[in-house]
Parts: sequence; structure tokens; C-alpha cells
Amino acid sequence: MTAVAARPAADAALWDPAEAIDRAALRDLQLGRLRSQLQRLSEGDGFYAGRFRELGWSVADLRSLDDLPRLPVTRKADYIASLGEAPPFGRFAAVPSDRIARIHFSSGTTAKPAPQFWTQADLDRWADLYARYAWAIGVRPGDVFQCLFGFTWFVGGLGATAGLQRLGATCIPAGNQDTERQIATLMDYGTTVLFGTPSFMVHLALEMQRRGIDPARSRVRIIAVGGEPGASVPATRRRIEALWNAKCYDAYGCLEFQPIAAECEAQDGLHLFEDFSYAEIVDAESGAPVPDGTPGVLVLTHLDKQAGPLVRWFTGDIVVRDSSRCACGRTHARLIGGVRGRADDMLVVRGVNLFPSAVEDVVRAMPGLSDEYRIIVDKSVREADTGFLNGIRLQVEALDPAQAASLTEKLAAEIRARLQVRAHVEAVPVNSLERSTHKSKRVIREA
Repeated sequence: MTAVAARPAADAALWDPAEAIDRAALRDLQLGRLRSQLQRLSEGDGFYAGRFRELGWSVADLRSLDDLPRLPVTRKADYIASLGEAPPFGRFAAVPSDRIARIHFSSGTTAKPAPQFWTQADLDRWADLYARYAWAIGVRPGDVFQCLFGFTWFVGGLGATAGLQRLGATCIPAGNQDTERQIATLMDYGTTVLFGTPSFMVHLALEMQRRGIDPARSRVRIIAVGGEPGASVPATRRRIEALWNAKCYDAYGCLEFQPIAAECEAQDGLHLFEDFSYAEIVDAESGAPVPDGTPGVLVLTHLDKQAGPLVRWFTGDIVVRDSSRCACGRTHARLIGGVRGRADDMLVVRGVNLFPSAVEDVVRAMPGLSDEYRIIVDKSVREADTGFLNGIRLQVEALDPAQAASLTEKLAAEIRARLQVRAHVEAVPVNSLERSTHKSKRVIREA
């Protein structure tokens, strides 16, 4: 297991020197860690030991990182199936149960909640990666950090709080409920750093304004968002930054990989934590690797996680990678535009690949509309004979009902011009679309 970095001097540019390692040296480091990880997983009776035996594969077959794609991807269905085979921990735990220090669970919205595991060393590594991210966006000891991620079952809140505590910030684990108390705490204690979902950041700012408090006059100077597309959507980033008069940064993680990537002060893509996980970008259909600059599904492999490590985990998230050196000096590859969407949320409209984040950018850039929107996929936008999409149905909220007709017409034209798809836009009353303080669901699929 990799030791966590010592806390750097306050004026240091990097939290960990590994962030600026030469790309060739980085690949050597990844290969060494990957071989050690796969050797450990090939022993015993866990999921991967059985899979490797079935394939007739051994670590000796991994001569370079380019050999890894010879192994099949691991999908959520594989993980869920293993839980039934060896309840309650399943066959992915990879350490004895008495070494597991933490268990978090999936949301359980489409299946029984699935556990993911951490040893104490894994938790230390997790906190250190969050500290690395916070350092890269300018958080320093003495900052007051208010964590607005939910803590009930959700994985991100504890990780962020542990990371900023390790960095030396004063931490307030506030969660995402009780707006009145959030505002009072923020103002009374001079909060300078907020983490939460983009939806909640906008919601909280608007609630402050309704109470006669200008969020732009608070002490908040850094906002970090995750859990849904946000800071990587230009219009959403501008919206949050204007409301708060603070810089807004994007980050990305999932239950199985915490965290995956995060921005630096350059705001030019999310740096992958490439010393923690090895990333491949593959075609969603064929599974073949795609070059940098081409959208594809992110596939991840843990390099040094002890409990619950995964090999070629199919995230389902569509990203675009850039492996060039960032202006900040970091060499770890970046995800340009953050997460563009999910492979299962991507809409194909008359041959055009459309992601909800692209629609969000158009909606939130148009004055006169609230920040809420919904994309409805139903028979009204499907070809009767083939079922293929010929457009999208979009619901938005017009702030002034008298302008609803002109706004919907203008928005439809803007979507057609920028995204090359036809949109049936419907204006609904303000506050009629469901608000969320956690993860907002933007695509509604109906029969």
C-alpha cells in the first residue's frame, strides 16, 4: 500500500510530487503497482482468482499496460451476482472481514444496495487524495470548510470531510438539509469553502437571496461541486460563480472509486488520480480503446486499494481524455469537460449523440429561465415505425409567464443551432419541476 504524502509547506504548488511525475515514469509506476495488485488478486478464492483461472491468465501475461485490455471488463452485474454467492460481503472484498474498517453502499435505486469496502490504509489514501484535490484549488490550513454533501448513506461527504481535515481546514460536516441552519452557519462562522452538488449550491444561494442575504458578500471564495454535471458545464459554472462571487471547481468520483478526478486552479479539465487508478477510454459498443480527444466510456482499475479492488470496472460514464501537461504543471491526464453523460443516458437523435449536460449548457445560458429543466423521452419524440428519436421534449420554467411563448421558441431555435437536434419546448410554472438537494434526475423516460 502506498504511504500518504506528508503535508507540504503552505506555499508549495503540489500536495504530492507524484502529481508532476514524467509520463513515462508514471506508466512504469502504474505497471509495477498493477502487477502487484493482480498478483494478490490471483491468489485465494476471490472473484478475480476464479476469473483468471477460467481465462487461463496469469500476471506473467501482463508485460505492459497495453496487455490489460485482454481481460474482460467488470460490470455492476458481476458485483451484484457475487453478493448472492457469498453473502453479505461477496467475492470482491479481497481482505478478511476483520480488516474492513468502513462499508459504504450504493443507492439501491435499481438493485439491492451493494457494499464497497475500505481498510484503514484505504481510508488514509482516500483522505489524502481529497486533500490533494483541495490543495490544487487553493484550499489551505485556516480555511473554514462547510461540507454540503449528504452523509446519510452517501459516500462523498465523509471522504471530502476527511480530506480537508487532513489538509488542516476547519471542518463543518453540515450535510444537505435544513437550509435555514446552513445559511446561519455559513454566515456566523465565516465559511470560505463549500463542497456539494451544483443543484444545492444554486438552491442555497437563491434561498439566501430570498432572505435578503447576498451570497456574493459572504466569505465563500471556493466552491467544489460533484455528484452531477455542473462546474464542467460552462453556463452552470458561470451561474454558480456569479451567485457566490467565488471560483467553482468540478470533481468526479463514484462509490467504487473515490475519488477519480478533480480540477486544479487552471479549470481546464479534471486531473485523473493516475497513481491510484489506471484509466482506459473505450468505445461504448465495441470496447476498443479510443484515442485522446474522442468520447468514450471510462474503464478503471485500482492500483493500490486493499479492500474491494476492481479490475477494468466499466463505469458507464462518457469522458474525453487529454494526456498533455496542464498549465498548472501537473502531468496526470485530464478529463476535458468532466463527465459528458452516461452511456445509458446518452440520447441518439437522428444520428446525433446528445448528452443532458449539453442541453443544460443551453438552458442555463438563457436569461428568463430558472435553472431547472427536464428532458422527457416518450412516444411523442419517437418514430412510430422504428422507435428512433427524432427530437427531444424539454420542460423548462419561465420566470415571467408573459414571456413563456417567446422564451420557448427562442430556446428551441438555440438548441437546434447549437446541438443540431429538434426540441419540443414546454414552459411550466416556476417551482413545478422537482428540486433536489442531492442528485437531480434530468432525463425522464416514459413508455
